[in-house]
Amino acid sequence: MANNALRARRQVRKSRALGIALTPKAEKYFERRPYAPGEHGRARRKSDSDYKVRLTEKQRLRAQYDIREKQMHRAYVEAKRQDGQTGENLIALLETRLDALVLRAGFARTMAQARQAVVHRHIMVDGQRVDRPSFRVRPGQMIHVVPRSEKMVPFQVAATGAHQDVLPDTPGYLDVAIDRLQATLTRKPERSAVPVTCEEQLVVEYYARMA
Repeated sequence: MANNALRARRQVRKSRALGIALTPKAEKYFERRPYAPGEHGRARRKSDSDYKVRLTEKQRLRAQYDIREKQMHRAYVEAKRQDGQTGENLIALLETRLDALVLRAGFARTMAQARQAVVHRHIMVDGQRVDRPSFRVRPGQMIHVVPRSEKMVPFQVAATGAHQDVLPDTPGYLDVAIDRLQATLTRKPERSAVPVTCEEQLVVEYYARMA
């Protein structure tokens, strides 16, 4: 419990620093204190440099998926190799991570909970247990909770649709049967439908300039 409380405080502080709510709890605090943490949080800030703007945008995107910098950079490199807009490819690659789709489906309340569900082997893809949060789900594949795990309280709560009250609307690329704890990725996520706050072109420019 102490670790959970500490993590929650860190997420609140990070949310305020990045100017975006990363969890439902952080959103409540952010509504009351919509400014950066610390003694000078209310003070008017000087204009950020171009580098700082791009860096912050990259950090905002990384924080929303709660991934390490190495994972983020790897996704960027892969997105750059694909046809189409690198920024849109990057968002699609991050969004088709298994932990991200477990969250979008409403099986968990936060990205951390979604990742924990995967790591603890409570999630299956097309009938096979998958314990890698970074597993890339392909269109047509079904995500569902392990039958034995459905009886656990967190998943029983999820099956009522309780988490969907604090999460963004289910995106159109997911077909969800929340009462059965099942979700199918029907197509590649379109940038306009992905519920993340990000100017992805600034993220692309950050990595391009760091190369």
